[in-house]
Amino acid sequence: QVQLVESGGGLVQAGGSLRLSCAASSRMFSNYAMGWFRQAPGKEREFVAAISRGAGITSYADSVKGRFTISRDNAKNTVYLQMNSLKPEDTAVYYCAARISTAWVTPSGKSAYDYWGQGTQVTVSS
Repeated sequence: QVQLVESGGGLVQAGGSLRLSCAASSRMFSNYAMGWFRQAPGKEREFVAAISRGAGITSYADSVKGRFTISRDNAKNTVYLQMNSLKPEDTAVYYCAARISTAWVTPSGKSAYDYWGQGTQVTVSS
């Protein structure tokens, strides 16, 4: 069992930046592909970004490409999401997710992930 704890959410003005963190409890963290998803009120949870085990490969949703950066620090069992040039439409609860992985993959489907955090609220004001 892996526990994931997100932090770093908050209220920011449009054009601002936030960095989300997700700390994992597992010593096998480097073997997990990690993803960030978000869910706005009344909408489905959607893929934001993912990073493969070992941090070799990243992928992004088109809506955040060029503005968000996913990274990981395997020594700290932590994955990050740096969010720049934030827009009001980025407002959502952001979740991190982990997938046990033997391959260098960056899954974008919710069902591909084995573990989820509780989420952190990001609100972008116009």
